[in-house]
Amino acid sequence: MQRLIDKFVLDFIEKERWKFITNGLKVTLIVTLLALIIGTLIGIVVGIIRCAHDQQNPSDLRGVKGFLLKALNAVCKLYVTVIRGTPALVQLLIMYYVILITAKSKILVAVLTFGINSGAYVAEIFRGGIMSVDPGQMEAGRSLGLSYVQTMIKIVLPQAFKAILPSLVNEFIALLKETSICGYIGLNELTRGGDIIRGTTFDALFPLFAVALIYLMLVLIISYLSGLLERRLRKSDIR
Repeated sequence: MQRLIDKFVLDFIEKERWKFITNGLKVTLIVTLLALIIGTLIGIVVGIIRCAHDQQNPSDLRGVKGFLLKALNAVCKLYVTVIRGTPALVQLLIMYYVILITAKSKILVAVLTFGINSGAYVAEIFRGGIMSVDPGQMEAGRSLGLSYVQTMIKIVLPQAFKAILPSLVNEFIALLKETSICGYIGLNELTRGGDIIRGTTFDALFPLFAVALIYLMLVLIISYLSGLLERRLRKSDIR
C-alpha cells in the first residue's frame, strides 16, 4: 500500500506534475468544443447540399442553377470521400507540416483538422436524417410559400435532429477521443500530459489510468446529457 502511495506522490504531487493532466484536459476540451462547432456547421451545410441534389428530378438539374448544384454536390461528395477515406492522424500531419506550416498555434491546427474531419461524418449523419423525413414535409412547407432553405431549417431539420441525435452524440464522443493524437504535433493535450508524467517518473500505472478515467468520465457526462435531451424531445412530441 505504501508503495502505491509513494508512486502516487511521485506521479502527481512532486513538482506539481498533476498540472500536466489539468492543463492537458483544458487543451483537449478547447480543441474538442471548437472542432465540434466547426464540424457541425460544415456537416449541416454539406448535408443540405447533398440532399438538395439527391431530391431533385433530373429535369430540375438543367440550366445555371442545376449546374451550380451539381458542381457543389460533386465538391461535397469529394470532400466526404477524401476525409472519410484517410486516417485522422495523416490529416493532422498534413495540416501541420504542409498546409498550415506557418501557423504559430498548434491548437488552431488541431481545431481546423478535427473540425474538417468531423464535418464529413456529421454531413453523412445529417444527410441520412434529412432523407429519412417524409418528403411530404418538404412539399407542405413549399406549398406554404417557404423557400427550400426556410423549409429545411423550420420543418425538416428539427425532425431529422431527433432521429440522428444518438449518431450525432457517438460522433462527438469519437471526436473527443480522437484528439488524443494531437501529441504527434507536439500539442500537450490530456493523453500527452499523462505520457509526459510517465516519461519523467518511469511509472505508467497512475498517469495512464488517470487519463483513461478522465476520458471515461467525460464520455459518461456527454451520454448523460444526451439522454436528458432525448427524454425532453420525447416529452415535447407527446405534448
